[in-house]
Amino acid sequence: MEEKRKRYGRNYEEPTSRAMITKGYNLPCRYVIHTVGPIVSGRLQKSDCEQLSDCYRSCLGAALENGIKSIAFCCISTGEFHFPNDKAAQIAVETVREFKRINKSRLEVVFNVFKDIDYEIYRELLTGPVNPK
Repeated sequence: MEEKRKRYGRNYEEPTSRAMITKGYNLPCRYVIHTVGPIVSGRLQKSDCEQLSDCYRSCLGAALENGIKSIAFCCISTGEFHFPNDKAAQIAVETVREFKRINKSRLEVVFNVFKDIDYEIYRELLTGPVNPK
C-alpha cells in the first residue's frame, strides 16, 4: 500500500473487489491475498452482492495464477462492513463452487469463521441441515 500511495497519493484507497497478493512473511503461509469487500449502507443492494462475489472470484483467480493449492477465506464484508452473514455466506459458497467448476480447479478452499452463527450458516450450506424435517 505504501508503494501505491507513493504513486497515487497519500489518500489512495484500494478499490473494492480487487485482489492483491503479498508474501506471507511471518504467517504460516507463503502468500496472503487481500481484498476490500463492499460496505453495506442501508438496505443490501444487488451491486453489493455482485461486488462481494467479485471479491471471491478475484482472490480465487490470484490463487490460480500463482499456483496456490489452498486458500482460506474469512467472512468478507460481514461485521464492520455490515453485509448480512447469511447472504454473504451464500454468495461465498456459490461463487467458490462456480469458480471451481468453470476452471476445473482442485484448489482446496477453507471458510474460516469466528462466530458460532457463521459456523452454523456455512455448515448448513456445505452439508445440509443437521436435523432435516
